[in-house]
Amino acid sequence: MNTDATLIFEKSRSGRKAVSFSDYPYDGHRPFEELDQSLLREEPALLPEVSELDVLRHYTNMSQKNFGVENGFYPLGSCTMKYNPKINDEVQNFPAFKNAHPDQPASSVQGILKIYHELANHLSEISGMAETSLNPCAGAHGELTGLMIMKAYHEKNGDYKRTKVIVPDSAHGTNPASTSVAGMDVAEIESTDEGRVKLSSLKEALGDDIAGMMLTNPNTLGIFEKDICKITDMVHEAGGLMYYDGANLNAMLGKVRPGDMGFDILHLNLHKTFSTPHGGGGPGSGPVGVCEHLKEFLPSPRVRKHDGDYYLEETNAGIGRVTFHLGNVLVWIRAYAYVLTLGHENIKDIGPLATLNANYVRELLRDDYQLPISSYCMHECVFDGLKDNPHGVRTLDVAKRLIEQDMHAPTIYFPLLFKEAIMVEPTETESKETLDRFASLMKAIAKEAKDNPDVLKNAPQKTPVKRIDEVFAARKLILSYRDYLDYKKDDEALDF
Repeated sequence: MNTDATLIFEKSRSGRKAVSFSDYPYDGHRPFEELDQSLLREEPALLPEVSELDVLRHYTNMSQKNFGVENGFYPLGSCTMKYNPKINDEVQNFPAFKNAHPDQPASSVQGILKIYHELANHLSEISGMAETSLNPCAGAHGELTGLMIMKAYHEKNGDYKRTKVIVPDSAHGTNPASTSVAGMDVAEIESTDEGRVKLSSLKEALGDDIAGMMLTNPNTLGIFEKDICKITDMVHEAGGLMYYDGANLNAMLGKVRPGDMGFDILHLNLHKTFSTPHGGGGPGSGPVGVCEHLKEFLPSPRVRKHDGDYYLEETNAGIGRVTFHLGNVLVWIRAYAYVLTLGHENIKDIGPLATLNANYVRELLRDDYQLPISSYCMHECVFDGLKDNPHGVRTLDVAKRLIEQDMHAPTIYFPLLFKEAIMVEPTETESKETLDRFASLMKAIAKEAKDNPDVLKNAPQKTPVKRIDEVFAARKLILSYRDYLDYKKDDEALDF
């Protein structure tokens, strides 16, 4: 591992350059434009002065510090860090796709519109929905879009008092956030000791003010809601709609369809289930699917087909536009390549393999880490810290120590139901050898927690950045080199 943590500014030397610009007023083709003086800086920008080789080495070293699924095992729970096959990137890199302009007329992008139309149909079939829109730009954006559809449906029916959305206490944090942004209120309900929806709590929450219920199945504990049909019936009888958070669809892809469980609206996270890029603020895609009686509320524009030609339809009946044009085109083109590569015969193997891997890890680690839920899991397993822990080693310490082993840490301290939660999600592509190595490291860490706890509490020691003061980092953000210089003047010690 490259341990050089020198900032590019610290490599700067006055007068050193990576490029030299001509002093001549012409570039050989046209004169340079003179900028208005009001647009010019009064002082030069604070930029490092380095050679081209310095720049190359610096950013190459930086890239080698990044950890991704192509570097090693990424057992992140809930967020599904899934391998992105290279054929997906090859397809989206076709010049006709990546060079297309969003304002081109439909007649000039028939191929892209065909992919949209076909992928939307594939996703509808996979999820059991009547129609799907690919327009939302991320999973949370899809949530908001779906909740806007829920709200619009009730308002069209004159049911204005339905302003509450039921959300289980094990839900993703985006569920209550999206509900609030959509202008509705959250009604939280309890889970049972086995991590499932408590039907008695659901019954108490139902009333004529309930717009619907948001539910992930399997839920964030990796547990399948076995009473799902009873849950959807109860919500429908109360006049509400069922919303499916597609975060965990990877657990049952090709085997079980949310539409068949009674869900009316759903969003799909293409990065979690359909192998597109994830993280870093984007790009993302969160398609929204709806059942038959909600199709009219989908966002515009909608891709239609007539006599073999594809066109865009703007309608006034839906919720309007939720994004520019058709969302992140190159992302859903990747998903299209993924679906076609797998085909109907292979897509059904994803859920069972992901579930098998999670239960295998669960059984390997159950003697060393506490299992708060006794039943088998689906795609992810959740532990509640170390089982034998005489020295008070925390989940954070376990995660930091694992990082030193060139392996990414699982999700920690989520779900919030367990104080020392460790959520492990090995996707379907991981081999038995990889899972065995992960389990071996986790078991070795558990032994260290008993025999030499300071090793864990002081980890990591072999990484470019050691354990930071997280409270200080949160309170005094250093977002630029100028911030760094300002704080360096202070008496407070900064450990970089």
